[in-house]
Amino acid sequence: MNVRVRIAPSPTGYFHIGTARTALFNWLYARKNNGSFLLRIEDTDKERSNSEYTFDIFEGLKWLGLNWDEDPVIQSNRTEEHREAINKLLSEGLAYRCYTTEKELQLLRENQIKQGKPPRYDNRHRDLSKEQEENFIQEGRNSVIRFRVDDQTSVIWNDMIRGRMEWNSKDLGGDFVISRRAEANQIGDPLYNLVVVVDDAAMRITHIIRGEDHIANTAKQILLYQALSLKPPIFAHTPLILNTEGKKLSKRDGVTSIIDFKEMGYTAKSMTNYMTLLGWSPPEEMGEIFTLEESSSVFDFDRVNKAGAKFDWEKLKWLNSQEIHSWTPSKLLDYLIPLWQKEGWEIPSKDWGLKLAELIGPSLTILNDGLEQARFFFNEPSLKDDGIEQLKIEGAKRCLSSILQCLEDNPWDGNDISVAKLIISNSSKSLGLKKGLIMKSLRSALMGTTKGPDLLTSWSLLAMVGKDLNRIKNMSRYEC
Repeated sequence: MNVRVRIAPSPTGYFHIGTARTALFNWLYARKNNGSFLLRIEDTDKERSNSEYTFDIFEGLKWLGLNWDEDPVIQSNRTEEHREAINKLLSEGLAYRCYTTEKELQLLRENQIKQGKPPRYDNRHRDLSKEQEENFIQEGRNSVIRFRVDDQTSVIWNDMIRGRMEWNSKDLGGDFVISRRAEANQIGDPLYNLVVVVDDAAMRITHIIRGEDHIANTAKQILLYQALSLKPPIFAHTPLILNTEGKKLSKRDGVTSIIDFKEMGYTAKSMTNYMTLLGWSPPEEMGEIFTLEESSSVFDFDRVNKAGAKFDWEKLKWLNSQEIHSWTPSKLLDYLIPLWQKEGWEIPSKDWGLKLAELIGPSLTILNDGLEQARFFFNEPSLKDDGIEQLKIEGAKRCLSSILQCLEDNPWDGNDISVAKLIISNSSKSLGLKKGLIMKSLRSALMGTTKGPDLLTSWSLLAMVGKDLNRIKNMSRYEC
């Protein structure tokens, strides 16, 4: 079988991590089987669809490296094909026009709730006579089109993740709507369950891989496949991504789009690595860190869990840090420069930038940490509380004055770090103070805090651009 899978997001919101993980599982399965990964934009909800969301979907997939193999299918361009399918169902008596008003439906639901019954349509217009239909039309009623559901049957399929699935037709809520309201003899906008069946068949989709929240839809769609004389694809229903409370992950949990993760400073590789682990267990010999290509070579659904996968920010951060720490200074600098440029920061030379990237790289968890870690190299730092407390210590100001005097007598260009070591050593001896006090005081003067990257390398980089002398001078006179 030539495997053909698809991701079919609706452009009614941003490209969420749940949809992205579904896209990833589809992509991995396609690549494992030398198949095709296709993209369809389900934009038939005219009121809520937005080109901004479509762009976000494209950008999210591209960033993750989930390249698709054929031109994207735009669902709204296929409305005629959807209506042809509805006409076929109408002509064969497998669908019918329903004139029940919204008010009548609301009353039906309210009565069912009062009786403790689950809301379902009572199929009251399933067998209208021509005369009854004409009377409703004369009243000015518009009709939806409903698909006939035989309550005496069951829908059965073999799910690649969940095994044998059986859904009683009587639990599908009665005859369901396949097109919105329209005037007499017209077909309104075709609805989800109908259009996905028609489009998946047209795209020759062999496997539908999607979230478990679609299981009820699958039962309805299999009935439509059968009614339209189409062969149903193979289904796989993946576990949902849950928050720490065990509820479905949503924008309230910190993100609205997969691109948000990029903006926060996560890498594409760490994202696909982490999303693969959300519901799939890799072979033991793979470990937890792997590339798309490595996971696609072994991906299958026998390792996909049925239970929901909890999203763990700390695990994602760890994976991201491991990815960043594996980079060369040159690669890291390529990622940091655009972030710095947004702040208006320009590196004086490529060599200086590489040294800075090498210095701060080991302490980065996400790329955006490279802003705070590098800030004092570009901007004059303000003293933080720990820096102020350090400069209050007896002898701190004398340390800075001594270092300042050394620099004024023998200017240092920052290139030879042994000069910095000698200055600190000489100051310690001449003042009779411990090197620890001198180095902490100097760090506070240069960085505004007692914490930060390696002092001597930092001082060297600042000296190269002439930013060390004034800071030391100002802090030696600072009134705490």
